[in-house]
Amino acid sequence: MIPGPTPVPERVLTALGRHPIGHRSKEFQALVERTNKQLRWLHQTEEEVLVITGSGTAAMEAGIINTLRKGDKVLCGENGKFGERWVKVAKAYGLEVEVIQSAWGTPLETDTFKERLEKDINKEIRAVIITHSETSTGVINDLEVISQHVKKHGKALTIADCVTSLGACNVPMDAWGIDVIASGSQKGYMMPPGLSFVALSQRAWQAYKKSDLPKFYLDLGQYLKAAKNNSNPFTPSVNLYFAMEKALEMMEKEGLKNIFSRHARHRSAIQAAMKAIGLPLFADEIHGSPAITAVAPEDFDAELLRKIVKENFDILLAGGQDHLKGKIFRIGHLGFVNDRDILTAIAAIETSVHSLGAGKNKLGEGLRAASDHII
Repeated sequence: MIPGPTPVPERVLTALGRHPIGHRSKEFQALVERTNKQLRWLHQTEEEVLVITGSGTAAMEAGIINTLRKGDKVLCGENGKFGERWVKVAKAYGLEVEVIQSAWGTPLETDTFKERLEKDINKEIRAVIITHSETSTGVINDLEVISQHVKKHGKALTIADCVTSLGACNVPMDAWGIDVIASGSQKGYMMPPGLSFVALSQRAWQAYKKSDLPKFYLDLGQYLKAAKNNSNPFTPSVNLYFAMEKALEMMEKEGLKNIFSRHARHRSAIQAAMKAIGLPLFADEIHGSPAITAVAPEDFDAELLRKIVKENFDILLAGGQDHLKGKIFRIGHLGFVNDRDILTAIAAIETSVHSLGAGKNKLGEGLRAASDHII
């Protein structure tokens, strides 16, 4: 029950065990053609979704270096660990970074982006870089509204880290006008780590032509050319392609609406359960991520609870990062997770809290509250 790597279905694991095939073979080209179509469906876009053998960070870095020039001014939203990462990446490539910051556990203020973009009369801002679902704090940022403000600016691009939101909630790339979307296989895709995905709008591809930041393996122009021929510019992880096709088949069968509804239901169940147990949420319910919920216990060390849950129930929860270590624990509810998994995790957490003598309500109240959202 962590935000990644997430549980992997048996049929996906079985696909991994196939003997590799040549990545220049007709059989592999047919596989790429099929999965390219599936990826466009998931991203809700007409654009090519490019596949990189690498982590989600590789896809995000590729989105930045393929659309910007050295010295470009960018706005970077920072309200958690991954927002901090994109600030570091942008600075590493010599970009002029202006940080729009919110406290960890709170969403980015959309009006702050609006006001800053409206003040940019000379159109010097070239991109707005944000994390949609901030995994470190369990906060979902309002990508739709921020993207609208960026479109009104006219020059800037929206570059979005959707690593823990894609496949968990609605992220319609074309309808929202998002210019760059990056994600990773070990999250909502229900796969092992190893593949990352990046899609660019036509505006982003126009920016690509002027980009002068250094790139070779992450040069998306090579990936686009290869994708149009159902191939990959470098040796990809062939077996992860086998797994991806099976995972995306499962997602297509469930349907986007049902996938998003399931994640929303699990978020609501966990939020209600934690409140019934007497554990405060780190982020308010309205801005809770559909992928992960952060909980901030007041009466005990969060790491102690994680230890008890792991030792007694063999369930792994995520801990807090940096200054939040020991202050929060995080419950992943992303990807191949069902109602039973949610109820089991809640029961384990509630029992463990009571074993610490920290239960503020009658044992079973958390499970009862969760059941109201699931059954």
